Amino acid sequence: MKQLLLYIIWNPSIEAFSLGPLTFRWYSLCWLIGLTLAYFVVKRLYKEQKIKDELFDPLFIYCFLGILIGARLGHCIFYQPDYFLTSFKGFVEMLLPIHIMQDGSWKMTGYAGLASHGGTAGLMLALWLYCKRTKLSLWTVLDNIAIATGTTACFIRLGNLMNSEIIGKATDVPWAFIFEKVDMLPRHPGQLYEAIAYALLFVILWVLHKRIPEKIGTGWYFGFCLAYIFTFRFFIEYTKEIQEAFEASLPIDMGQILSIPFIVIGVYCMIRARR
Repeated sequence: MKQLLLYIIWNPSIEAFSLGPLTFRWYSLCWLIGLTLAYFVVKRLYKEQKIKDELFDPLFIYCFLGILIGARLGHCIFYQPDYFLTSFKGFVEMLLPIHIMQDGSWKMTGYAGLASHGGTAGLMLALWLYCKRTKLSLWTVLDNIAIATGTTACFIRLGNLMNSEIIGKATDVPWAFIFEKVDMLPRHPGQLYEAIAYALLFVILWVLHKRIPEKIGTGWYFGFCLAYIFTFRFFIEYTKEIQEAFEASLPIDMGQILSIPFIVIGVYCMIRARR
């Protein structure tokens, strides 16, 4: 017991507060805070670049839907295809935020399973559609979104921390967390590692855009963002438990496999921008 006192005991409620029959969870609030911060950052960037307000207005909807749909499909297809793609019940739960009970009744659960790789792919597709509609330069929009991405990514991982999910491997480092909802083992707080890394990404890109604003529109910021996030994600996976049993038989886990294409795309965009 004395040794346990050295670690951080972690067992917060997943619910932040209630208003009458409505219950607000920390995870949802973190998503909302992250998206709101990104909204104001990009709005500031559009203003600096003298892009018309009416071209900015639909951007939030494109981003929100692209991230949500991509993240949900990414989780279901890459992490649990045997559940979501092999039955009508699974297919319905993939599309709707509900869980269907054995007796045919259902309950609202929210989307229990979102994958960052799918969210990134969905966001890229949504931004391409947005640019087709607004006629804005795709590279300019991608660079602006990249500068703001760290804020949203940081708060999503804080939401995972509040949910005690995506936990790390057992460790004896002094800053280990004991996730009581999982077990009593001290573990790496992988969610916190990522949240700190993404907050730092925002600071780096914000400072760089102030010093070299002429690079916005070349794709360099977008490339740096992809390369930074997914290189960090690749290595941080070594401190995290696998999410699905089938990953135990793989030489590297699914998160690492899905990170490699994004790293390659990021490096390519940075090289292209320099040319």
